[in-house]
Amino acid sequence: MGCRVLDPTMSVALLLLCVGVTGVLSGASDHRYKADDTVPLYANKVGPFHNPSETYRYFDLPFCTPEHVKEKREALGEVLNGDRLVEAPYKLEFRVDHDSKSVCRRKLSKEDVAKFRGAVAKDYYFQMYFDDLPLWGFIGKADKEGKTDPSENKYFLYRHIHFEVLYNKDRVIEINVQTDPSALVDVTEDREVEVEFLYSTKWKETVIPFEQRMEKYSKSSSLPHHLEVHWFSIINSCVTVLLLTGFLATILMRVLKNDFVKYAHDEESAEDQEESGWKYIHGDVFRFPKHKSLFAACLGTGTQLFTLTIFIFILALVGVFYPYNRGALFTALVVIYALTSGIAGYTATSFYLQLEGTNWVRNLILTGCLFCGPLFLTFCFLNTVAIAYSATAALPFGTILVILLIWTLVTFPLLVLGGVAGKNSKVEFQAPCRTTKYPREVPPMPWYRHTVPQMAMAGFLPFSAIYIELYYIFASVWGHRIYTIYSILFIVFIILLIVTAFITVALTYFQLAAEDHEWWWRAYLCGGSTGLFVYGYCLYYYYARSDMSGFMQTSFFFGYMACVCYAFFLLLGMIGFRASLLFVRHIYKSIKCE
Repeated sequence: MGCRVLDPTMSVALLLLCVGVTGVLSGASDHRYKADDTVPLYANKVGPFHNPSETYRYFDLPFCTPEHVKEKREALGEVLNGDRLVEAPYKLEFRVDHDSKSVCRRKLSKEDVAKFRGAVAKDYYFQMYFDDLPLWGFIGKADKEGKTDPSENKYFLYRHIHFEVLYNKDRVIEINVQTDPSALVDVTEDREVEVEFLYSTKWKETVIPFEQRMEKYSKSSSLPHHLEVHWFSIINSCVTVLLLTGFLATILMRVLKNDFVKYAHDEESAEDQEESGWKYIHGDVFRFPKHKSLFAACLGTGTQLFTLTIFIFILALVGVFYPYNRGALFTALVVIYALTSGIAGYTATSFYLQLEGTNWVRNLILTGCLFCGPLFLTFCFLNTVAIAYSATAALPFGTILVILLIWTLVTFPLLVLGGVAGKNSKVEFQAPCRTTKYPREVPPMPWYRHTVPQMAMAGFLPFSAIYIELYYIFASVWGHRIYTIYSILFIVFIILLIVTAFITVALTYFQLAAEDHEWWWRAYLCGGSTGLFVYGYCLYYYYARSDMSGFMQTSFFFGYMACVCYAFFLLLGMIGFRASLLFVRHIYKSIKCE
Protein backbone atom coordinates (compact mmCIF):
# COMPACT_ATOMS: atom_id res chain seq x y z
CA MET A 1 0.00 0.00 0.00
CA GLY A 2 1.35 3.44 -0.70
CA CYS A 3 2.28 5.63 -3.58
CA ARG A 4 5.40 4.76 -5.57
CA VAL A 5 7.54 7.47 -7.06
CA LEU A 6 10.08 5.29 -8.80
CA ASP A 7 8.56 5.74 -12.27
CA PRO A 8 10.63 8.34 -14.17
CA THR A 9 7.65 9.45 -16.25
CA MET A 10 5.56 10.50 -13.26
CA SER A 11 3.73 13.76 -13.87
CA VAL A 12 3.45 16.76 -11.54
CA ALA A 13 -0.10 15.72 -10.63
CA LEU A 14 1.07 12.29 -9.56
CA LEU A 15 3.92 13.87 -7.58
CA LEU A 16 1.39 15.99 -5.71
CA LEU A 17 -0.85 12.98 -5.20
CA CYS A 18 2.10 11.03 -3.83
CA VAL A 19 2.63 13.44 -0.92
CA GLY A 20 -1.01 13.24 0.08
CA VAL A 21 -1.47 9.50 -0.41
CA THR A 22 1.85 8.54 1.19
CA GLY A 23 1.05 10.87 4.05
CA VAL A 24 -2.37 9.39 4.65
CA LEU A 25 -1.64 5.73 4.04
CA SER A 26 1.98 4.99 4.90
CA GLY A 27 1.59 4.53 8.64
CA ALA A 28 -2.17 3.93 8.90
CA SER A 29 -2.82 0.68 7.10
CA ASP A 30 -6.47 -0.25 7.60
CA HIS A 31 -5.96 -4.01 7.42
CA ARG A 32 -8.59 -6.31 8.88
CA TYR A 33 -7.59 -9.84 9.80
CA LYS A 34 -9.25 -13.17 10.42
CA ALA A 35 -7.98 -15.72 12.94
CA ASP A 36 -4.75 -17.43 11.76
CA ASP A 37 -4.06 -14.71 9.13
CA THR A 38 -0.36 -13.84 9.03
CA VAL A 39 0.10 -10.20 10.06
CA PRO A 40 3.01 -8.57 8.14
CA LEU A 41 6.13 -8.02 10.27
CA TYR A 42 9.02 -6.21 8.59
CA ALA A 43 12.53 -5.86 10.02
CA ASN A 44 13.82 -2.42 9.15
CA LYS A 45 17.30 -1.65 10.43
CA VAL A 46 19.85 -1.96 13.21
CA GLY A 47 22.34 0.58 14.46
CA PRO A 48 24.03 2.28 17.44
CA PHE A 49 21.36 3.85 19.67
CA HIS A 50 23.23 7.18 19.98
CA ASN A 51 23.99 7.51 16.24
CA PRO A 52 20.61 7.92 14.47
CA SER A 53 22.15 8.33 10.98
CA GLU A 54 24.37 5.26 11.25
CA THR A 55 21.94 2.42 10.54
CA TYR A 56 22.48 -0.89 8.77
CA ARG A 57 20.30 -3.54 7.20
CA TYR A 58 18.79 -5.95 9.70
CA PHE A 59 20.46 -9.01 8.15
CA ASP A 60 23.91 -7.35 8.14
CA LEU A 61 24.09 -8.97 11.57
CA PRO A 62 24.08 -12.80 11.49
CA PHE A 63 20.52 -13.37 12.71
CA CYS A 64 18.35 -16.18 11.33
CA THR A 65 18.54 -15.27 7.66
CA PRO A 66 15.95 -16.92 5.36
CA GLU A 67 17.07 -18.44 2.04
CA HIS A 68 15.25 -15.72 0.07
CA VAL A 69 15.11 -12.32 1.76
CA LYS A 70 11.91 -10.59 0.60
CA GLU A 71 12.27 -6.80 0.40
CA LYS A 72 9.27 -4.50 0.74
CA ARG A 73 8.77 -1.99 -2.06
CA GLU A 74 9.31 1.47 -0.66
CA ALA A 75 8.23 5.01 -1.47
CA LEU A 76 10.81 7.70 -2.23
CA GLY A 77 10.59 9.25 1.25
CA GLU A 78 11.20 5.90 2.95
CA VAL A 79 14.38 5.33 0.94
CA LEU A 80 15.58 8.89 1.73
CA ASN A 81 14.88 8.19 5.40
CA GLY A 82 17.23 5.19 5.31
CA ASP A 83 14.44 2.61 5.71
CA ARG A 84 15.17 -0.81 4.17
CA LEU A 85 12.25 -3.07 5.09
CA VAL A 86 12.57 -6.85 4.69
CA GLU A 87 10.34 -9.68 5.88
CA ALA A 88 11.29 -10.57 9.46
CA PRO A 89 12.06 -14.19 10.37
CA TYR A 90 9.27 -14.20 12.98
CA LYS A 91 5.80 -15.38 11.90
CA LEU A 92 2.91 -13.81 13.85
CA GLU A 93 -0.58 -15.12 13.06
CA PHE A 94 -3.61 -13.10 14.13
CA ARG A 95 -4.79 -14.14 17.64
CA VAL A 96 -2.47 -17.18 17.71
CA ASP A 97 -0.24 -17.41 20.79
CA HIS A 98 3.22 -18.95 20.66
CA ASP A 99 5.41 -19.94 23.57
CA SER A 100 9.17 -20.23 22.97
CA LYS A 101 8.78 -21.07 19.29
CA SER A 102 12.07 -21.73 17.52
CA VAL A 103 13.07 -19.43 14.67
CA CYS A 104 16.26 -21.29 13.83
CA ARG A 105 19.23 -23.02 15.38
CA ARG A 106 22.60 -21.91 14.05
CA LYS A 107 26.28 -22.12 14.82
CA LEU A 108 27.87 -18.68 15.16
CA SER A 109 31.43 -18.58 13.82
CA LYS A 110 34.15 -16.54 15.54
CA GLU A 111 33.52 -13.73 13.01
CA ASP A 112 29.76 -13.80 13.77
CA VAL A 113 30.43 -13.63 17.52
CA ALA A 114 32.82 -10.69 16.98
CA LYS A 115 30.13 -8.91 14.93
CA PHE A 116 27.53 -9.36 17.64
CA ARG A 117 29.98 -8.32 20.38
CA GLY A 118 30.86 -5.11 18.49
CA ALA A 119 27.15 -4.40 18.02
CA VAL A 120 26.30 -4.99 21.70
CA ALA A 121 29.26 -2.82 22.79
CA LYS A 122 27.85 0.06 20.70
CA ASP A 123 24.30 -0.35 22.13
CA TYR A 124 22.78 -1.56 18.86
CA TYR A 125 18.99 -1.55 18.67
CA PHE A 126 16.69 -3.12 16.08
CA GLN A 127 13.59 -1.53 14.56
CA MET A 128 10.66 -3.43 13.04
CA TYR A 129 7.18 -2.60 11.75
CA PHE A 130 4.21 -4.81 12.63
CA ASP A 131 1.09 -3.86 10.64
CA ASP A 132 2.84 -0.47 10.17
CA LEU A 133 3.26 -0.01 13.95
CA PRO A 134 6.91 0.60 14.97
CA LEU A 135 8.67 -1.49 17.60
CA TRP A 136 12.21 -1.46 18.95
CA GLY A 137 14.48 -3.46 21.20
CA PHE A 138 18.15 -3.82 22.04
CA ILE A 139 19.94 -6.81 20.55
CA GLY A 140 21.95 -7.49 23.71
CA LYS A 141 23.43 -6.03 26.88
CA ALA A 142 26.88 -5.23 28.25
CA ASP A 143 27.72 -6.09 31.85
CA LYS A 144 29.95 -3.23 33.08
CA GLU A 145 29.06 -3.27 36.78
CA GLY A 146 32.05 -2.85 39.10
CA LYS A 147 34.53 -3.01 36.22
CA THR A 148 36.93 -0.12 35.62
CA ASP A 149 38.81 -1.70 32.72
CA PRO A 150 36.66 -1.95 29.50
CA SER A 151 38.48 -5.18 28.57
CA GLU A 152 36.83 -6.85 31.58
CA ASN A 153 33.30 -6.09 30.33
CA LYS A 154 31.06 -9.02 29.46
CA TYR A 155 28.74 -8.94 26.43
CA PHE A 156 25.52 -10.91 26.05
CA LEU A 157 23.18 -11.42 23.07
CA TYR A 158 19.41 -11.73 23.58
CA ARG A 159 18.07 -14.84 21.85
CA HIS A 160 14.42 -14.82 22.98
CA ILE A 161 11.94 -12.07 21.99
CA HIS A 162 8.46 -11.68 23.52
CA PHE A 163 5.77 -9.99 21.40
CA GLU A 164 2.65 -8.73 23.19
CA VAL A 165 -0.06 -7.66 20.73
CA LEU A 166 -3.32 -5.85 21.56
CA TYR A 167 -6.24 -6.21 19.15
CA ASN A 168 -9.77 -4.82 18.85
CA LYS A 169 -12.08 -7.20 16.96
CA ASP A 170 -10.34 -7.74 13.60
CA ARG A 171 -7.66 -5.03 13.83
CA VAL A 172 -4.22 -4.71 15.40
CA ILE A 173 -4.09 -1.81 17.88
CA GLU A 174 -0.75 -1.98 19.69
CA ILE A 175 2.42 -4.06 19.91
CA ASN A 176 5.06 -4.20 22.63
CA VAL A 177 8.30 -6.14 22.48
CA GLN A 178 10.47 -7.40 25.33
CA THR A 179 13.68 -9.39 25.39
CA ASP A 180 14.04 -12.28 27.82
CA PRO A 181 16.84 -11.36 30.31
CA SER A 182 17.30 -15.02 31.22
CA ALA A 183 17.87 -16.26 27.63
CA LEU A 184 21.36 -14.87 26.97
CA VAL A 185 24.30 -15.93 24.84
CA ASP A 186 27.80 -14.94 26.01
CA VAL A 187 29.64 -13.30 23.07
CA THR A 188 32.54 -11.90 25.12
CA GLU A 189 35.16 -14.25 23.68
CA ASP A 190 36.00 -15.19 20.09
CA ARG A 191 34.75 -18.77 19.98
CA GLU A 192 32.13 -20.71 18.07
CA VAL A 193 28.72 -20.75 19.78
CA GLU A 194 25.61 -22.85 19.14
CA VAL A 195 22.50 -20.63 19.43
CA GLU A 196 18.77 -21.27 19.16
CA PHE A 197 16.77 -18.09 18.49
CA LEU A 198 13.26 -18.16 19.98
CA TYR A 199 10.16 -15.98 20.09
CA SER A 200 6.87 -15.92 22.00
CA THR A 201 3.59 -14.20 21.08
CA LYS A 202 0.75 -13.20 23.39
CA TRP A 203 -2.48 -11.67 22.01
CA LYS A 204 -4.75 -9.59 24.27
CA GLU A 205 -8.08 -7.88 23.53
CA THR A 206 -8.43 -4.11 24.10
CA VAL A 207 -11.20 -1.51 23.80
CA ILE A 208 -8.90 1.16 22.27
CA PRO A 209 -10.44 2.14 18.91
CA PHE A 210 -8.37 1.73 15.74
CA GLU A 211 -8.43 5.51 15.10
CA GLN A 212 -6.46 6.13 18.33
CA ARG A 213 -3.75 3.54 17.86
CA MET A 214 -1.08 6.11 16.88
CA GLU A 215 -1.81 8.35 19.91
CA LYS A 216 0.50 6.25 22.09
CA TYR A 217 3.49 7.56 20.11
CA SER A 218 2.54 11.24 20.24
CA LYS A 219 1.61 11.37 23.94
CA SER A 220 5.21 11.70 25.14
CA SER A 221 5.67 15.15 23.56
CA SER A 222 2.29 16.34 24.89
CA LEU A 223 2.92 15.53 28.57
CA PRO A 224 2.09 18.45 30.90
CA HIS A 225 5.75 18.90 31.88
CA HIS A 226 6.85 19.22 28.24
CA LEU A 227 3.94 21.52 27.34
CA GLU A 228 4.89 23.82 30.25
CA VAL A 229 8.40 24.16 28.81
CA HIS A 230 7.00 24.85 25.32
CA TRP A 231 4.59 27.49 26.61
CA PHE A 232 7.39 29.07 28.65
CA SER A 233 9.37 29.23 25.40
CA ILE A 234 6.47 30.97 23.63
CA ILE A 235 5.89 33.46 26.50
CA ASN A 236 9.61 34.21 26.52
CA SER A 237 9.50 34.81 22.76
CA CYS A 238 6.35 36.97 23.03
CA VAL A 239 8.02 39.18 25.66
CA THR A 240 10.94 39.63 23.25
CA VAL A 241 8.51 40.60 20.47
CA LEU A 242 6.64 43.07 22.70
CA LEU A 243 9.89 44.72 23.85
CA LEU A 244 11.06 45.04 20.24
CA THR A 245 7.69 46.35 19.09
CA GLY A 246 7.71 48.95 21.83
CA PHE A 247 11.27 49.86 20.96
CA LEU A 248 10.44 50.29 17.28
CA ALA A 249 7.22 52.15 18.03
CA THR A 250 9.30 54.62 20.04
CA ILE A 251 11.62 55.15 17.08
CA LEU A 252 8.88 55.39 14.47
CA MET A 253 6.39 57.47 16.43
CA ARG A 254 8.67 59.84 18.32
CA VAL A 255 11.98 60.23 16.49
CA LEU A 256 10.66 59.88 12.94
CA LYS A 257 7.52 61.93 13.59
CA ASN A 258 9.66 64.78 14.90
CA ASP A 259 11.94 64.40 11.89
CA PHE A 260 9.01 64.60 9.47
CA VAL A 261 7.51 67.66 11.14
CA LYS A 262 10.83 69.53 11.29
CA TYR A 263 11.71 68.62 7.73
CA ALA A 264 8.31 69.69 6.41
CA HIS A 265 8.60 73.10 8.12
CA ASP A 266 12.22 73.49 7.09
CA GLU A 267 13.32 73.97 10.70
CA GLU A 268 16.54 71.97 10.92
CA SER A 269 18.98 72.55 13.74
CA ALA A 270 22.43 71.14 14.45
CA GLU A 271 20.93 68.81 17.01
CA ASP A 272 18.33 67.67 14.51
CA GLN A 273 20.97 66.93 11.89
CA GLU A 274 22.69 64.57 14.26
CA GLU A 275 19.42 62.79 15.05
CA SER A 276 18.11 62.52 11.53
CA GLY A 277 21.10 62.07 9.27
CA TRP A 278 19.04 59.64 7.20
CA LYS A 279 17.34 62.58 5.44
CA TYR A 280 20.60 63.78 3.91
CA ILE A 281 21.34 60.53 2.06
CA HIS A 282 18.02 60.39 0.18
CA GLY A 283 19.95 60.63 -3.12
CA ASP A 284 21.92 57.45 -2.31
CA VAL A 285 19.62 55.27 -0.24
CA PHE A 286 18.01 53.66 -3.32
CA ARG A 287 21.32 53.18 -5.15
CA PHE A 288 21.31 49.53 -6.28
CA PRO A 289 23.65 47.16 -4.42
CA LYS A 290 26.84 45.57 -5.72
CA HIS A 291 26.61 41.99 -7.06
CA LYS A 292 22.95 42.53 -7.99
CA SER A 293 22.63 39.13 -9.72
CA LEU A 294 23.69 37.28 -6.54
CA PHE A 295 21.44 39.54 -4.45
CA ALA A 296 18.38 38.80 -6.62
CA ALA A 297 19.20 35.06 -6.60
CA CYS A 298 19.40 35.10 -2.76
CA LEU A 299 16.04 36.87 -2.62
CA GLY A 300 14.40 34.40 -5.04
CA THR A 301 15.76 31.32 -3.26
CA GLY A 302 14.79 32.77 0.15
CA THR A 303 11.22 33.34 -1.10
CA GLN A 304 11.02 29.76 -2.40
CA LEU A 305 12.27 28.33 0.92
CA PHE A 306 9.77 30.49 2.81
CA THR A 307 6.92 29.14 0.62
CA LEU A 308 8.22 25.58 1.12
CA THR A 309 8.23 26.06 4.92
CA ILE A 310 4.66 27.40 4.93
CA PHE A 311 3.44 24.40 2.86
CA ILE A 312 5.24 21.95 5.19
CA PHE A 313 3.56 23.61 8.21
CA ILE A 314 0.13 23.35 6.52
CA LEU A 315 0.67 19.60 5.91
CA ALA A 316 1.90 19.17 9.51
CA LEU A 317 -1.07 21.03 10.99
CA VAL A 318 -3.59 18.94 9.03
CA GLY A 319 -1.99 15.77 10.44
CA VAL A 320 0.06 14.33 7.55
CA PHE A 321 3.28 13.97 9.58
CA TYR A 322 2.01 11.85 12.45
CA PRO A 323 4.66 9.77 14.30
CA TYR A 324 6.42 7.11 12.21
CA ASN A 325 4.67 7.99 8.98
CA ARG A 326 7.71 6.66 7.19
CA GLY A 327 9.33 9.12 4.81
CA ALA A 328 6.29 11.44 4.45
CA LEU A 329 8.34 14.51 5.42
CA PHE A 330 11.14 13.70 2.95
CA THR A 331 8.67 13.03 0.13
CA ALA A 332 6.91 16.33 0.87
CA LEU A 333 10.21 18.28 0.97
CA VAL A 334 11.39 16.92 -2.40
CA VAL A 335 8.04 17.37 -4.15
CA ILE A 336 7.16 20.81 -2.75
CA TYR A 337 10.69 22.12 -3.39
CA ALA A 338 10.36 20.99 -7.02
CA LEU A 339 6.93 22.58 -7.44
CA THR A 340 7.87 25.92 -5.82
CA SER A 341 10.96 26.49 -7.97
CA GLY A 342 8.84 28.71 -10.25
CA ILE A 343 8.46 31.15 -7.34
CA ALA A 344 12.27 31.40 -7.06
CA GLY A 345 12.60 31.99 -10.81
CA TYR A 346 9.88 34.66 -10.90
CA THR A 347 11.06 36.56 -7.79
CA ALA A 348 14.76 36.50 -8.73
CA THR A 349 14.33 37.52 -12.39
CA SER A 350 11.74 40.24 -11.78
CA PHE A 351 13.82 41.80 -8.98
CA TYR A 352 17.03 41.48 -11.01
CA LEU A 353 15.42 43.37 -13.90
CA GLN A 354 14.08 45.97 -11.43
CA LEU A 355 17.72 46.50 -10.41
CA GLU A 356 18.45 47.15 -14.12
CA GLY A 357 20.28 43.86 -14.60
CA THR A 358 20.86 42.71 -18.17
CA ASN A 359 21.93 39.05 -18.12
CA TRP A 360 18.75 37.48 -16.69
CA VAL A 361 19.58 33.97 -18.00
CA ARG A 362 22.78 33.83 -15.94
CA ASN A 363 20.82 35.14 -12.96
CA LEU A 364 18.26 32.34 -13.41
CA ILE A 365 20.98 29.64 -13.50
CA LEU A 366 22.55 31.17 -10.37
CA THR A 367 19.15 31.07 -8.64
CA GLY A 368 18.69 27.39 -9.54
CA CYS A 369 22.14 26.46 -8.20
CA LEU A 370 22.31 28.73 -5.13
CA PHE A 371 20.77 26.22 -2.73
CA CYS A 372 20.76 23.02 -4.81
CA GLY A 373 24.49 23.32 -5.59
CA PRO A 374 25.84 23.23 -1.99
CA LEU A 375 23.16 20.65 -1.06
CA PHE A 376 24.20 18.38 -3.97
CA LEU A 377 27.93 18.63 -3.10
CA THR A 378 27.17 17.87 0.58
CA PHE A 379 25.01 14.91 -0.46
CA CYS A 380 27.73 13.51 -2.76
CA PHE A 381 30.29 13.58 0.06
CA LEU A 382 27.94 12.12 2.69
CA ASN A 383 26.57 9.45 0.35
CA THR A 384 30.16 8.37 -0.37
CA VAL A 385 30.78 8.11 3.40
CA ALA A 386 27.56 6.06 3.81
CA ILE A 387 28.59 3.73 0.95
CA ALA A 388 32.01 3.23 2.61
CA TYR A 389 30.22 2.29 5.86
CA SER A 390 27.65 0.10 3.97
CA ALA A 391 24.95 2.03 5.85
CA THR A 392 21.28 2.29 4.83
CA ALA A 393 21.73 6.08 4.50
CA ALA A 394 23.52 5.38 1.19
CA LEU A 395 20.93 6.02 -1.52
CA PRO A 396 20.57 3.41 -4.28
CA PHE A 397 21.39 4.53 -7.83
CA GLY A 398 17.71 4.28 -8.84
CA THR A 399 16.64 6.74 -6.13
CA ILE A 400 19.38 9.23 -7.12
CA LEU A 401 18.17 8.91 -10.73
CA VAL A 402 14.57 9.65 -9.64
CA ILE A 403 15.64 12.80 -7.78
CA LEU A 404 17.71 13.94 -10.79
CA LEU A 405 14.70 13.31 -13.06
CA ILE A 406 12.43 15.32 -10.74
CA TRP A 407 14.98 18.15 -10.86
CA THR A 408 15.32 17.90 -14.67
CA LEU A 409 11.64 17.40 -15.57
CA VAL A 410 9.93 19.49 -12.86
CA THR A 411 12.25 21.82 -10.93
CA PHE A 412 14.27 23.25 -13.82
CA PRO A 413 11.37 23.77 -16.28
CA LEU A 414 9.29 25.50 -13.57
CA LEU A 415 12.30 27.67 -12.66
CA VAL A 416 12.62 28.74 -16.32
CA LEU A 417 8.85 29.37 -16.60
CA GLY A 418 8.99 31.51 -13.46
CA GLY A 419 11.98 33.39 -14.88
CA VAL A 420 10.20 34.09 -18.19
CA ALA A 421 7.11 35.29 -16.28
CA GLY A 422 9.34 37.54 -14.16
CA LYS A 423 11.03 38.94 -17.28
CA ASN A 424 7.66 39.72 -18.87
CA SER A 425 6.20 41.30 -15.72
CA LYS A 426 8.14 44.54 -16.44
CA VAL A 427 7.66 45.88 -12.90
CA GLU A 428 9.72 48.99 -12.19
CA PHE A 429 11.53 49.52 -8.90
CA GLN A 430 9.46 51.82 -6.68
CA ALA A 431 11.86 54.43 -5.29
CA PRO A 432 10.31 57.54 -3.68
CA CYS A 433 13.56 59.50 -4.19
CA ARG A 434 15.73 60.04 -7.27
CA THR A 435 19.24 58.58 -7.04
CA THR A 436 22.11 61.04 -7.62
CA LYS A 437 24.70 60.42 -10.31
CA TYR A 438 27.67 60.05 -7.97
CA PRO A 439 27.55 58.11 -4.68
CA ARG A 440 28.09 59.98 -1.42
CA GLU A 441 31.10 58.80 0.57
CA VAL A 442 30.20 56.77 3.66
CA PRO A 443 31.64 58.46 6.78
CA PRO A 444 34.06 56.37 8.93
CA MET A 445 32.18 54.16 11.40
CA PRO A 446 33.11 52.85 14.87
CA TRP A 447 33.91 49.08 14.98
CA TYR A 448 30.50 48.09 16.37
CA ARG A 449 28.74 49.57 13.30
CA HIS A 450 30.59 47.26 10.90
CA THR A 451 28.85 44.29 9.27
CA VAL A 452 30.03 41.41 11.52
CA PRO A 453 29.20 43.07 14.91
CA GLN A 454 25.82 44.15 13.48
CA MET A 455 25.14 40.57 12.32
CA ALA A 456 25.97 39.29 15.82
CA MET A 457 23.51 41.79 17.34
CA ALA A 458 20.83 40.99 14.76
CA GLY A 459 21.06 37.20 15.10
CA PHE A 460 21.11 36.99 18.89
CA LEU A 461 17.54 38.17 19.59
CA PRO A 462 15.73 35.92 17.08
CA PHE A 463 17.88 32.99 18.23
CA SER A 464 16.98 33.65 21.88
CA ALA A 465 13.30 33.46 20.86
CA ILE A 466 13.68 29.92 19.43
CA TYR A 467 16.53 28.21 21.28
CA ILE A 468 14.29 26.36 23.80
CA GLU A 469 12.25 24.85 20.97
CA LEU A 470 15.45 24.01 19.10
CA TYR A 471 16.43 21.42 21.71
CA TYR A 472 13.20 19.46 21.19
CA ILE A 473 13.57 19.58 17.41
CA PHE A 474 17.18 18.39 17.58
CA ALA A 475 16.25 15.62 20.05
CA SER A 476 13.60 14.48 17.54
CA VAL A 477 15.66 14.72 14.32
CA TRP A 478 18.98 13.56 15.82
CA GLY A 479 17.60 11.32 18.54
CA HIS A 480 14.65 9.11 19.40
CA ARG A 481 12.31 11.68 20.93
CA ILE A 482 8.97 12.27 19.17
CA TYR A 483 7.89 15.78 18.16
CA THR A 484 4.20 16.30 17.33
CA ILE A 485 3.20 19.74 18.66
CA TYR A 486 3.41 21.47 15.31
CA SER A 487 0.98 24.21 16.36
CA ILE A 488 3.47 25.48 18.97
CA LEU A 489 6.30 25.16 16.45
CA PHE A 490 4.30 27.24 13.96
CA ILE A 491 3.72 29.98 16.57
CA VAL A 492 7.47 30.00 17.33
CA PHE A 493 8.22 30.26 13.59
CA ILE A 494 5.88 33.28 13.24
CA ILE A 495 7.54 34.90 16.28
CA LEU A 496 10.95 34.23 14.69
CA LEU A 497 9.87 36.02 11.49
CA ILE A 498 8.49 39.01 13.43
CA VAL A 499 11.60 39.37 15.62
CA THR A 500 13.90 39.04 12.58
CA ALA A 501 11.94 41.71 10.67
CA PHE A 502 11.87 44.10 13.66
CA ILE A 503 15.53 43.84 14.62
CA THR A 504 16.64 44.24 10.98
CA VAL A 505 14.46 47.35 10.57
CA ALA A 506 15.88 48.84 13.80
CA LEU A 507 19.49 48.24 12.71
CA THR A 508 18.73 49.61 9.22
CA TYR A 509 17.37 52.81 10.82
CA PHE A 510 20.52 53.25 12.92
CA GLN A 511 22.67 52.62 9.85
CA LEU A 512 20.82 55.25 7.80
CA ALA A 513 20.86 57.70 10.74
CA ALA A 514 24.68 57.39 10.68
CA GLU A 515 24.53 58.41 6.98
CA ASP A 516 25.61 54.95 5.78
CA HIS A 517 23.52 54.30 2.66
CA GLU A 518 24.89 50.81 1.84
CA TRP A 519 22.04 49.01 3.63
CA TRP A 520 20.87 46.44 1.06
CA TRP A 521 23.35 43.64 1.72
CA ARG A 522 23.61 44.63 5.40
CA ALA A 523 19.85 44.11 5.89
CA TYR A 524 20.01 40.71 4.18
CA LEU A 525 23.06 39.54 6.15
CA CYS A 526 21.65 40.78 9.47
CA GLY A 527 18.33 39.04 8.82
CA GLY A 528 20.01 35.75 7.91
CA SER A 529 22.56 35.79 10.75
CA THR A 530 20.22 33.71 12.95
CA GLY A 531 21.20 30.74 10.72
CA LEU A 532 24.81 31.15 11.90
CA PHE A 533 23.65 31.15 15.54
CA VAL A 534 21.70 27.92 14.91
CA TYR A 535 24.88 26.34 13.50
CA GLY A 536 26.73 27.49 16.61
CA TYR A 537 24.00 25.73 18.63
CA CYS A 538 24.75 22.56 16.60
CA LEU A 539 28.29 22.54 18.04
CA TYR A 540 26.90 22.94 21.58
CA TYR A 541 24.26 20.24 21.05
CA TYR A 542 26.73 17.75 19.59
CA TYR A 543 29.32 18.04 22.35
CA ALA A 544 27.14 18.84 25.40
CA ARG A 545 23.66 17.36 24.84
CA SER A 546 24.17 14.25 22.69
CA ASP A 547 26.24 11.05 22.74
CA MET A 548 26.84 10.94 18.99
CA SER A 549 30.26 9.69 17.91
CA GLY A 550 32.15 8.31 14.94
CA PHE A 551 33.15 9.87 11.61
CA MET A 552 29.94 8.96 9.74
CA GLN A 553 27.53 10.35 12.35
CA THR A 554 29.65 13.49 12.88
CA SER A 555 29.88 14.21 9.14
CA PHE A 556 26.13 13.59 8.65
CA PHE A 557 25.20 15.84 11.58
CA PHE A 558 27.41 18.80 10.67
CA GLY A 559 27.00 18.32 6.89
CA TYR A 560 23.21 18.27 6.76
CA MET A 561 22.84 20.85 9.56
CA ALA A 562 25.08 23.18 7.50
CA CYS A 563 22.56 22.85 4.62
CA VAL A 564 19.59 23.47 6.96
CA CYS A 565 21.27 26.53 8.53
CA TYR A 566 22.17 27.84 5.06
CA ALA A 567 18.48 27.50 4.10
CA PHE A 568 17.57 29.39 7.29
CA PHE A 569 20.09 32.08 6.36
CA LEU A 570 18.57 32.56 2.89
CA LEU A 571 14.97 32.52 4.20
CA LEU A 572 15.47 34.92 7.13
CA GLY A 573 17.75 37.16 5.07
CA MET A 574 14.88 37.59 2.61
CA ILE A 575 12.49 38.45 5.49
CA GLY A 576 14.97 40.96 6.94
CA PHE A 577 15.53 42.68 3.60
CA ARG A 578 11.82 42.81 2.66
CA ALA A 579 10.96 44.37 6.04
CA SER A 580 13.80 46.92 5.71
CA LEU A 581 12.76 47.81 2.14
CA LEU A 582 9.17 48.48 3.29
CA PHE A 583 10.49 50.63 6.16
CA VAL A 584 12.94 52.62 4.01
CA ARG A 585 10.30 53.27 1.34
CA HIS A 586 7.84 54.38 4.02
CA ILE A 587 10.14 56.94 5.68
CA TYR A 588 11.40 58.43 2.41
CA LYS A 589 7.84 58.69 1.03
CA SER A 590 6.99 60.89 4.00
CA ILE A 591 9.57 63.59 3.22
CA LYS A 592 10.04 65.88 0.24
CA CYS A 593 13.10 64.75 -1.69
CA GLU A 594 14.75 67.62 -3.49
